[in-house]
Amino acid sequence: MSSDQETSTSAPTSTKNHNKYRRAKPWDDDPNINHWEIQPWDTTAKTDGGNVGDFLPGGNLLEESSFATLFPKYREKYLREVWPIVTSTLDKHHIKCELNLIEGSMTVSTTKKTSDPYIILKARDLIKLLSRSIPCQQAIKILNDGVHCDVIKIGGMVRNKERFVKRRQRLIGPDGATLKALELLTSCYILVQGNTVSVMGEYRGMKKARQVVLDCMKNIHPVYNIKRLMIMRELAKDPKLANEDWSRFLPTFKKKNVQRRVPRQTLLEAEKEKEKRRNNDNGNDENNMAAGKAVAAAKKKTYTPFPPAQTPSKIDLQLDSGEYFLTEHQRRAQKMAEKHRKSIQKREEKRVEKAKVYEAPSSNNNNGNNNSDTNNRDLDLETLKNKFAKAASKRKADNSDNNLADFVDTTSSGKKQKKRKKH
Repeated sequence: MSSDQETSTSAPTSTKNHNKYRRAKPWDDDPNINHWEIQPWDTTAKTDGGNVGDFLPGGNLLEESSFATLFPKYREKYLREVWPIVTSTLDKHHIKCELNLIEGSMTVSTTKKTSDPYIILKARDLIKLLSRSIPCQQAIKILNDGVHCDVIKIGGMVRNKERFVKRRQRLIGPDGATLKALELLTSCYILVQGNTVSVMGEYRGMKKARQVVLDCMKNIHPVYNIKRLMIMRELAKDPKLANEDWSRFLPTFKKKNVQRRVPRQTLLEAEKEKEKRRNNDNGNDENNMAAGKAVAAAKKKTYTPFPPAQTPSKIDLQLDSGEYFLTEHQRRAQKMAEKHRKSIQKREEKRVEKAKVYEAPSSNNNNGNNNSDTNNRDLDLETLKNKFAKAASKRKADNSDNNLADFVDTTSSGKKQKKRKKH
């Protein structure tokens, strides 16, 4: 027994086999086979026996498949110009396409000669990208097997229109620098147009680009994600870190709620309010104490087991006044009548204030004013007498010629001399 126990403990524990019922295939461990490689559909390829490489079991598709999409009005002119290129490209894959300018739609469908069953889905993505303002030469690349597309809808992620525009512009960056850096790191073509973001490339790059776009709409700046992608790109070059966890190398950015600085004017106003309250409190402390005691003695709350009465709501007040049962026209008329009544009242008040200027003063005020007027008249007479006396003394001191010039008019003689000179 002891030997059995020792052998059981010494034997290594076997790992759980999840592929228990799957038989091993001879090509599972073949290093020459790349299981992730997408083989292109080639009908012209031939094997050693001379058979066609890729073909359908029945020779062609049993049913016709078609897809249609709408395009905006501003894309009509461009699509009419490039539609011959789209038609010739799809004809190589035996796909029929139609441009309907009346309905504003594009349609693609299979034909009897279509052999690739997946090419119709590629054609569907082509017309979808053309409707989202991607250039024709770039959109045609979607027909290749290694290129895929994803149209990310960002229109309903932000309610505020201004905030949405700012975040969308943040994704593009100054002169498209942020978008260009994202394209280089993800190896994808990215186009921001209206309420959507179109991405073309491989699956891995599309997944990264989608995450960056969604984070940007959630108010996470794309620069942080770009920094993470740059670090991951450098770590992927090291073969030693291929099977290790990279979380210790990647930065973690936490959201911080930074308090904004309060304006100085607001702080000064708050300090003034505090000083006023302190002064009022210091001056009225004694009065408040006495008044508080008197109020406390007067108002003694009696205990009642019933809760206080509920305050009436707006609808209750309308029911009491009868406004609730009025129609919208009657309510509007009632408001206009109230407004008219207030305007008349205000106009009357202004008229009364203007009329006060023209009212005669009272009798008591008249007596006081008369006494002051008589005193002012006496002062004025004395000053006039002194003024005339000074003027008379100055005249006596002047010369006789000057005195004569004051009483004799010399203007007439001057005029006569001027007339003689003219003759």
